[in-house]
Amino acid sequence: MENLGYYNGTYGLIEEMSIPMNDRVHFFGDGVYDATCSRNHVIYLIDEHIDRFFESCSLLEITCPCSKEELKQILNEMIQKVEGEELFVYWQVTRGTGPRKHAFLEGKANLWITITPMEFSDLTKRIRLTTMEDRRYEYCNIKTLNLIPSVLAAQKAAKEECFETVFHRGEIVTECAHSNVSILQNGCLKTHPNDCHILNGIAKRHLIKACNQLGIPVVEEAFTLKELKEADEIIVTSSSNFCLAADTLEGHKVGGKASELLTQLQQVLIKEFNEYCIEEKQLILK
Repeated sequence: MENLGYYNGTYGLIEEMSIPMNDRVHFFGDGVYDATCSRNHVIYLIDEHIDRFFESCSLLEITCPCSKEELKQILNEMIQKVEGEELFVYWQVTRGTGPRKHAFLEGKANLWITITPMEFSDLTKRIRLTTMEDRRYEYCNIKTLNLIPSVLAAQKAAKEECFETVFHRGEIVTECAHSNVSILQNGCLKTHPNDCHILNGIAKRHLIKACNQLGIPVVEEAFTLKELKEADEIIVTSSSNFCLAADTLEGHKVGGKASELLTQLQQVLIKEFNEYCIEEKQLILK
């Protein structure tokens, strides 16, 4: 199959799937999601993503209709049915189905899954960034389905022919529309602390892990737009883009002052990804 969808136990091509009109996602965006990539039918860092997904569920008081192990099994079974070496694996849960009412519903939550083809970004190609005032709510640590601010920011990036939009609250940089952002300065990685203003990015965690392996100091504290513009390197991380570096911010040249250190980080992350996929594939084949 070229793609595969799932809704509460029903499978099919995504374009042929139907969702009840009373699913609360249509009225309120009432749910959470997570996503990662797959190579050679191995889902990268699946346990970490499922753990974060269940944490988001807990923070919104949504009871997932299956256990972590059951969800993992469903995802692993689904990717075996989709063609392609590289796949995007996405899943979400909504609070349930019923008449429009703001207060919580009783009954089971709804589980959605989509498996679609994807292509990994070339880490050697630098990206263009723009910025936007961060007017989001105080729940950025929850991977909620309420993504209108990120949609607007992504559209701003598209109009300006940029890869991403960097959010900032006043002078403080938080994260991007669908990525985390960090900087390299004087041989040190600086990245926003994990609080309610950013998502606790799994790719960011592994960037920090790579820094630790290479002996690069890490400071988890807020940094400013001025620091962003003057950084030796600006690094954008997400689950499908492990470590991209910027060369342009709002039309001005940035970064390019720590290329060797950046390359070392990228090589560590690519090596980790390749080794994970090989080891997990071997376990599957046993």
